[in-house]
Amino acid sequence: MPLTIGTNSGALWASAAITSHQRGAENAMARLASGKRINSAADDPAGAAIASRLNSEIRGTSQAIRNALDGQALIDTAEGGHKEVENILQRMREIAVQSANDTNSSQDRANLNEEMKALSTEIDRIAAATSWAGKSLMNEGSSQFSFQVGTSTNAESAITISIGSMSATALSLDHTSVSIMSSENSQFAISAIDQAITSVNSQRSMLGATSNRLNYAVNNLTNISGNLVSALGRIQDTDYAAEITALAKHQILQKAAIAMLAQANASKSYVLTLLRSLN
Repeated sequence: MPLTIGTNSGALWASAAITSHQRGAENAMARLASGKRINSAADDPAGAAIASRLNSEIRGTSQAIRNALDGQALIDTAEGGHKEVENILQRMREIAVQSANDTNSSQDRANLNEEMKALSTEIDRIAAATSWAGKSLMNEGSSQFSFQVGTSTNAESAITISIGSMSATALSLDHTSVSIMSSENSQFAISAIDQAITSVNSQRSMLGATSNRLNYAVNNLTNISGNLVSALGRIQDTDYAAEITALAKHQILQKAAIAMLAQANASKSYVLTLLRSLN
């Protein structure tokens, strides 16, 4: 091999090795410090895109869980109003049964009728006052609510519920039309109240079933979120055992390359020895 000083191939290879191992050590230290395998798109271009998509799904799923829980809270509010209306209806039926008995005088029935009117008015008040975010839950007409319990825009990502009016008028128990001033009227009132109780209980059952459905949706979303988090962790989390090993390897090899660079530079000193022999 020719003895030259213009090109020091050994020094060039050693210098390149130092740079490579320095970069490897820096990457390992960055991963160990951040706890993430992917700190920039350059670390893993495809992995960075997948991690971003999974992160979007995780955050969307977490919000869907909160949406479902908020939906349950709305349903619980409506169901609480229905429960009180049902309690009132039970009392109204009790009054109607009492008034149907001919042992009552006209004044007795008038007194019972006043309570019946007051209870009918209270049903209207509860129906008007029971609301969520300013939207009535039990007043005139039917209120429809859609709960976003998924991360996409398809129909399977939403649960829709319609809540019918529970006002006295909707239950055919308006105080201007229901009277218990006679035994016959009381019998009619009993039948009307029975139908109202059936309507209230039917809607309460629907509310309970929807609440249970939302509970199952939350359980499913929680499982999905956990699996997505695990998948994201496998892609972007640092393997500390591997990175510590890589850091130690790069540090050792970098020191070795520095030593070899010094040796390569020193090897050219033999040329000076030959040059001195010319004197």
